[in-house]
Amino acid sequence: MLAPTWTAPLLRRMAEVRRVIVNPLSHGEFNLRARLRLARSLKTEAYDEAVVLPNSWKSALIPFIAGIPLRTGFVGEARYLLLNRLHRYDQRTLPQLAMRYAKLAEAAAAQPTQPLAGPRLISTPEQQAAAREALALSPQGPPVVFCPGAEYGPAKRWPARHFAALANKLGNATKPVWLIGSEKDRALGDEIAQAARGAALNLCGRTTLEQAIDLLAAARLVVANDSGLMHVAAALERPLLALYGSSSPEFTPPLSSQAKIIATGIACSPCFQRVCPLGHFKCLEDLTPERVLQHLDRHAYP
Repeated sequence: MLAPTWTAPLLRRMAEVRRVIVNPLSHGEFNLRARLRLARSLKTEAYDEAVVLPNSWKSALIPFIAGIPLRTGFVGEARYLLLNRLHRYDQRTLPQLAMRYAKLAEAAAAQPTQPLAGPRLISTPEQQAAAREALALSPQGPPVVFCPGAEYGPAKRWPARHFAALANKLGNATKPVWLIGSEKDRALGDEIAQAARGAALNLCGRTTLEQAIDLLAAARLVVANDSGLMHVAAALERPLLALYGSSSPEFTPPLSSQAKIIATGIACSPCFQRVCPLGHFKCLEDLTPERVLQHLDRHAYP
């Protein structure tokens, strides 16, 4: 896997991945010298095929220069010379983003294999215990975990006060809900923890990605926006309540039998906007904590 640095910990938890090659190029950066250097290093590995997921011509340039015989990807950005096994996707037959990428593993004319096998991440009890110890967390019991962030924008984030109200229902001062996210989510986590009055512990910005994986792996319940951590929780097969606002569960659903998708289904959703174009955020505002509570397994949460 040739991928950005920040994704490497995630990829190393996939049993199917033999090696992670860090891509030194940032998004949109051309830097021909760096591309030539990377292509030369790939050439020495004598790979049989390169599957190019991004649709840009720059991403297809490296395997072309490296002389990899079979170069697979989607039609786009004048890549007819750079790729030699071209796919076209039909939104009707491939509605999910994951389906489109999985199609690249098959012959271009083949019918897509459905349903998709769910992704799986590795997390051992030893790794989970080490993560708790490093963060000075209680080693006892499976936690409830909230993932309140969403990199795309506020139109995908359930309101902080809703997370706080749900934390008060599911956590307490002795067993608080854990809030997990990136450094960018730290202020949001602080807001939730303060409003929850001791029922939530803010770990946003305090964990590495590997530690976040191991904390999620031990959760008895995860509540998350449509985000990267939501998909991590799904790949760990944890009980998951996935909250959707401006995005669509038809396009990027959690691929897990343990996940329940929760959305208001109002007429203007999904709009796929970063910020609500109508200014009311009703798709998430009207998704009340009480509505989310109705989806809990009453055997686990009597």
